[in-house]
Amino acid sequence: MTARTSDAAGTGDIEKAAGVLRAGGLVAFPTETVYGLGADAEAPAAVARIFQVKGRPPSHPLIVHIAGAEHLDDWVEDVPVTARLLAERFWPGPLTLVLRRGRRVPLEATGGL
Repeated sequence: MTARTSDAAGTGDIEKAAGVLRAGGLVAFPTETVYGLGADAEAPAAVARIFQVKGRPPSHPLIVHIAGAEHLDDWVEDVPVTARLLAERFWPGPLTLVLRRGRRVPLEATGGL
């Protein structure tokens, strides 16, 4: 008998979800407390679909998840030193930082804020 380890989401599931996101679709994913509904943050139509599906007011901003602190400059304008240090220490993990959006983030994702 061989011991077998398993991720909560297998590689095939992640590849399938990535394909759905690339095609402009939505995916559900687990977080520490609830399930999230995700889309490609750079695709305004997909972002609008999240608001529609959830019945979320368009003035309520969404969270943009990024892979790690090394990607902050791609998504955020003027990253404070403290924010960078926190991200480097606690990401990946359940840490949310509220920062000024960079040009890569469409206004639709921020509720116009």
